[in-house]
Amino acid sequence: MNFGAKLKAQRVSRGLTQDELAEAIGVSRRTLCYYEQGGTYPKNRSIYTKLAAFFGLDVNYFLTEDEEFLAESAIRYGRRGLSQAEAVLAQASALFAGGELSDEDKLAFIREIQELYFDSKERAKKFGAARSS
Repeated sequence: MNFGAKLKAQRVSRGLTQDELAEAIGVSRRTLCYYEQGGTYPKNRSIYTKLAAFFGLDVNYFLTEDEEFLAESAIRYGRRGLSQAEAVLAQASALFAGGELSDEDKLAFIREIQELYFDSKERAKKFGAARSS
């Protein structure tokens, strides 16, 4: 279950409207709607903490490994970075369709891909700065 689905399930199970939850955590209803639809992730990491506190859950419930990677990509590189990170995850997941790796190996692989993604973005930024000098 992704972040948006978890968020909506918690809200609905407690009988809250989007307006009520949005006000409680300090975002607009539109933003909350985007979260629930899976269109965006919180750029401000404190939103995860507010949600966890509001629902009485551990913050890790809302923040899975992939979602943390996507959120960090969006924070560092904006909408384009988020889109690229989503593509990286989709392509990496496709590699496991045959089911020959253990879950532990898959997780290690995904972490390595995420690290490579961030490293390559930093190198590209430095190269771009050096070229413009």
